[in-house]
Amino acid sequence: MQVSREELLHIAKLSDLKINDDEIDNYRLNLEDILNFAEIVKNADVNGLDETIGANDNYNVFREDEIKEFEDREALLQNAPEKERNMFKVPKVIQ
Repeated sequence: MQVSREELLHIAKLSDLKINDDEIDNYRLNLEDILNFAEIVKNADVNGLDETIGANDNYNVFREDEIKEFEDREALLQNAPEKERNMFKVPKVIQ
């Protein structure tokens, strides 16, 4: 599938990407490769295959949560951008 320079620039504008003129050909070729691969997947023969939701029936295979005490809290927090009362201070994400 061919992608024109204008199509690529339109997609970049919609995506709010800043692409230099010397990068356009590289991005265009990469996008063409992706679209060609998507076409191969779209046309793959899936007749006779069963639906698969997951590769196996394992559920909740994560480890149990464990509380660990750190003896050197200052070393643990030394790279924190901000800290308050011996804890990492993170920006508020809920309004």
